[in-house]
Amino acid sequence: MTENERQVAGLLLAAGGGRRLGGRPKALLAHRGRPLVEHGVGVLRAAGCTRVHVVLGASAAVVRERAELGGCVLVENPEWADGMGSSLRAGLDSLVGTDARAALVSLVDQPGIGAAAVRRVLAAYEDETSLASAAYDGVRGHPVLLGAAHWSGIAATATGDRGARAYLKEHHGAITLVECGDVAEPYDIDTPADLTHLE
Repeated sequence: MTENERQVAGLLLAAGGGRRLGGRPKALLAHRGRPLVEHGVGVLRAAGCTRVHVVLGASAAVVRERAELGGCVLVENPEWADGMGSSLRAGLDSLVGTDARAALVSLVDQPGIGAAAVRRVLAAYEDETSLASAAYDGVRGHPVLLGAAHWSGIAATATGDRGARAYLKEHHGAITLVECGDVAEPYDIDTPADLTHLE
C-alpha cells in the first residue's frame, strides 16, 4: 500500500433521489447487473482507495439491503434532499478523527469516470494542504481531492447543490488540475435520456 492509498480516503456521494429520473434513487440504478453505488465503490477501490466512505440518503435502507457494500463506512445524510452540499458535509464530517489526510470525492452518477482517472487524481496527493481535480479538456470536473486542511472551509460553503464549488473557485490558484479527458467521460446520469449510458 502506498502512502497515498493509506492517507487518502475515497468518498462516494450516493444520496441523490433522482428527481429528474422520476424519483429513482441514483445509488440503485442498475449498471452491469448491479446497483450503481457498487460500481462507484469498485472504481475507488480499483484506483487504490482502501478506505471508502459512502454517503447515502434517498432510500438508504433499500440501498443497504440491495447493494453489497461490505468494508465501506456507510454515512446516512438525513438532509440529502437539500442537495449535494449536505452530502459532502456529512461525508467530510465522517472522516474527521480518522487518520485520513485527504478525501477523494467522486459522484455515484458518473460511471464514465473509471479507475484510471481516479488513480491520476490520487497521485496528485502530497499532504493535507493538497487540492486537486480531474480536468476534461482543461475544464475542472470530478473526482476532486480535498486535503484535510480545507475540510472546514469547504463544509462552511457547501450549500444546496454546490458542493465544494464555491471553495474551489475561491482557491483556484491552489488546485492541481489533472487532465483525464483521454481516459474518462464525465457525463452525469440526471435524466431518462442519460440512462442509455448504463449497461
